[in-house]
Amino acid sequence: MIILKSEDEIELIKKGGEILAKVLIDLKDFIKAGMSTWLINKRAEELVKKMGGRPAFKGYKPAFSKKKYPYATCISLNDEVVHGLPSKKRVLKEGDIVSVDMGVEYKGYYSDAAYTYIVGEVSESVKRLVEVTKKALYMGIEKAVAGNRVGDISYAIGSYVKSFGFSPIKDYCGHGVGKKIHEDPAVPNDGEPGKGELLRPGMTLAIEPMVSMGSGNVKVKEDGWTAVTEDGSLAAHFEHTIAITEEGPIILTDWEKDA
Repeated sequence: MIILKSEDEIELIKKGGEILAKVLIDLKDFIKAGMSTWLINKRAEELVKKMGGRPAFKGYKPAFSKKKYPYATCISLNDEVVHGLPSKKRVLKEGDIVSVDMGVEYKGYYSDAAYTYIVGEVSESVKRLVEVTKKALYMGIEKAVAGNRVGDISYAIGSYVKSFGFSPIKDYCGHGVGKKIHEDPAVPNDGEPGKGELLRPGMTLAIEPMVSMGSGNVKVKEDGWTAVTEDGSLAAHFEHTIAITEEGPIILTDWEKDA
C-alpha cells in the first residue's frame, strides 16, 4: 500500500533528510586511504545521534534476512553493490570506490540516502562510472512528477546508464519511504515508460541507481548481506529521498547543496 504524506509529514522527513545529508557531506572530507570502514560507520552514527536523529538501519530486519542489521550504515567497496558490512578489517586503499548507504529516523519519520566516494586517484573509466550513476539519479528525479508513472523514473535511469555501456542493477531497487524505511512502491533502476504505479502528490520515494561496469548480475556473499557483482566489476550507488508535490519533485536529502 502506498502511503501519501501531508505537508507536515514531508517536513519531518526533510528534517531527518537534512541530518542525513550533513553526514554524507561530512564524509567527503573524512574518508581517506588507510581508514577502516568500521571507523566510517562510527563517525556517521555519532554525527546522526549528535544532530538528534536515530540510525534507521541499526536493528532493522529486512524481508530477505532472518537477522537484524547490526550497523548504522551499509558500506560497500568496489565490486560490492549494496549492503556491505562495516569492519575493522576492511581498510580503504588508494583507488577504491566506497558507497555509504544510510537511513535516518527523526520523530518517527524516515529518510534514506547513499553516496559513492572516490579514494585517491582512479582511472577515467571509473570516474565515468561514478559520474554517470550520480547523473542517472537526477535523470530519474526529473521524471518523478505527479501524473507520470514509476516506469518513467526507471526508464530514465536505465536508458541513461546503458547509453554509456554500463548496466543498471535490476535485483535491487528504490522504494517508498517515510513512515517506514521501506514502503511501496518499488522503484526499479530500469523499466518501461508509462508503466507501473501512478505518481501522486504526497508520495515520498527513495530513488537509488546502482550501476555496474559489467553485466549487472549480482550474488550475495556468505555473510548473507553483501551483494557483489558476479563478474567482479566495479559498482556505484547514489540515492536521494524525494517528495512528489504539485510543483514538482523536492529533494529531501540534498547532499550537494553545501558541497
